[in-house]
Parts: sequence; C-alpha cells; structure tokens
Amino acid sequence: MTPDKTYSALQDDKIYLTDGGLETVLIFEEKFDLPEFAAFTLLNREKGFQALKNYYLPYIRIAKEHRAGFVLESPTYRASRSWGERLGYTGEDLDQINRTAIAMLDDLRMEFGDRSTPMMISGCIGPKGDGYRASGVLSVAGAKAYHLDQILSFREARADMVSAFTMNDIEEAAGIALAAKSADMPVVISFTTETDGRLPSGDSLKAAVEQVDNISGRYPLYYMINCAHPTHFADVLTHGDWSRRIGGIRANASCKSHEELDDSDTLDAGDKTELAEQYRHLTHRLPGLKVLGGCCGTIHDHIGRIAQAVFHHGR
Repeated sequence: MTPDKTYSALQDDKIYLTDGGLETVLIFEEKFDLPEFAAFTLLNREKGFQALKNYYLPYIRIAKEHRAGFVLESPTYRASRSWGERLGYTGEDLDQINRTAIAMLDDLRMEFGDRSTPMMISGCIGPKGDGYRASGVLSVAGAKAYHLDQILSFREARADMVSAFTMNDIEEAAGIALAAKSADMPVVISFTTETDGRLPSGDSLKAAVEQVDNISGRYPLYYMINCAHPTHFADVLTHGDWSRRIGGIRANASCKSHEELDDSDTLDAGDKTELAEQYRHLTHRLPGLKVLGGCCGTIHDHIGRIAQAVFHHGR
C-alpha cells in the first residue's frame, strides 16, 4: 500500500487488534531457545516456521470473532544488522529473512483476511541496542542509515507499513521516521516508558512525540506505547495534540519495572481482567487509539479479554 492508502485504511471506524508477547510466548510457553531474543531465527527451520505461523492463529480468531481489523506484525524485532552479525547472519541473509517474514504474513492474510477483518502487514523493527536502556549511541542521521536496509527489505516484500518498537530515545526514533520517509514507507513509532511514564532516556512521552513529529515533518502515521504497563504511563497522557497522535497500545502483562522483568526467571501474567479494564479506560482517554495488542507476558487470552472489554462494554 502507499502511505496514503495505509493511512486511510487505519482511519476507518474499525479498531484493529494485534498479537501479544511473541518472544515471551515462544520462550516460556513453546520452550524455544531464542538467542538474543531473536524470534526471526525460527524462520529458517521447518518446526520454527510452523510455530511462528501457528502463533498468530488464536489472535486472528479473536479479531474475527469481534469483526475487528488485525495488524500482522512480523517476527523481525532483532533482524537488523548489528543483531544479525552477533548471530552470524550476513546482510544478504537478513534481507531474505525479512522478506520471508512478510511472505508468511501475506499467506495468513490471504487465508483469513476479509471485509469484516481487514488485515495490515507491518514489518517490525527493534532498536539497535537494548530496548530497556537508552544507549545514546545513534544520532538521528546514524539511526536513519542503520535502519534503512531493513525498511527497504520490507518495502520490497510489499509490507503495508513498518513499526519501530521499544524506542527508548528520541534520536533513534526520529532517524527511523526519516528512513521510512526516504523509502516512502508508512511508519509507526512505538515508545517504551519506565514506571514514571518517561522514556529510559529521561525524556517525556510528550517531548518524544512532538520532537519526532517536528524532525520528520509529522511523518509517522501514529505513535504507540509498548513494553510498559498502563499504570506506568496512564497518568502522563495529558490532553493535547500530542496525545491525539497515540494510535496504539501494546502493554506488558506485568506492572513490574524493566529492571525487575530483566531479573525474573518466570513469566508474570499479571491480572488479565484488570489489564482489560485499563485498556477500556485508555480508549476513552485517547481519541486516536486504533490498535490494541500486548507485549511481554501477554498471550491470546489477554487480547481476548481486552477485546471483550472494549467491544462489549463500550468505548
């Protein structure tokens, strides 16, 4: 899709659902070893490829049950140059991996997408460094150069858009927005926050959204928040143009801090009913909210309860 068509598709009256914590499900539920948290390593193994494809099915069923749209997010959070090099992948390998991931999602859309459940395919991008810690190693120009290859792979594979997750500083987020703009690819920027509602860099969400919009000429389709619990960021969602730009939430199941989650050997599923109710409140506070999903620790049951709360108890 062109940026205009992608924007139009996501501006209709539908709420779009998406999946939950892909990597945590694969590690804790499916018992896969994911070196460097890299789910893309399963794409070139028959058992792994099938597990990835099957992973999306319960989420798609929930979307179809509620006649919601669905965003198919690729398992490529770590499929960028520096992470690939750590795992022995060349640039050519990564290009093929990113294309394979989009082709897999396209097969799912061909099989399950229809008018009542329109599906968007998004190429997932992660930070160059640790998503929980702001490294500050990339300038805006450096981030643009670093992430462009992966964005071009997604464009050539005909993804509808790209989404950059767990962004923890403004410079890298802005660089990704500019890289997507140069490739004429629609982009979504998703920030993570600490328990005080600020990015790991210390910047406020408001400043992050406003500065990326300013640097990129308001290029992102919308912004998201991911890998944080609603109790961490709900209080900073003040009224204003910047908060109307937030179009998606992919919260963690747990209200623990990033540091506590990093140190944990078990999965904290949190309170699913409470989380669903928090999402319902967020849909009232954020008029631009269109995409609802989960992050670390969430499974399809979390998304099902969120859908039930939002669709059947009123937005």
